[in-house]
Amino acid sequence: MHKFQDLIVYQKSLLFTSKVREVTQLFPKDELFGLNTQFKRASDSIVLNIAEGAGNSSDKEFVRFLDYSIRSAFECMGCTDIALTNKYIDKELHDNLYKQINELVAMLYGLQKKYK
Repeated sequence: MHKFQDLIVYQKSLLFTSKVREVTQLFPKDELFGLNTQFKRASDSIVLNIAEGAGNSSDKEFVRFLDYSIRSAFECMGCTDIALTNKYIDKELHDNLYKQINELVAMLYGLQKKYK
């Protein structure tokens, strides 16, 4: 079992989910059960897959769940692009979110490499 709460990528992922909740409040009400929910679920999935993977006894399984976290991060990129395209967020916020996501992805890839 890995001490996932001590991982910086886990802590930054938690901060990112908080940011996503802040950002999705800017979305129109008709997105409440659409992009709003999808974006929150994808950002939560980054955190949850790190935690779930840490509960496995093998490094191979942990690496597999880190891959799920990476996929969820890429899904967040798509959500960010949709939000920009539909003018729910401005370019500056979009770029800030992308920067955070790219940092998470890089950290997750680095963690995977450590356990492969």
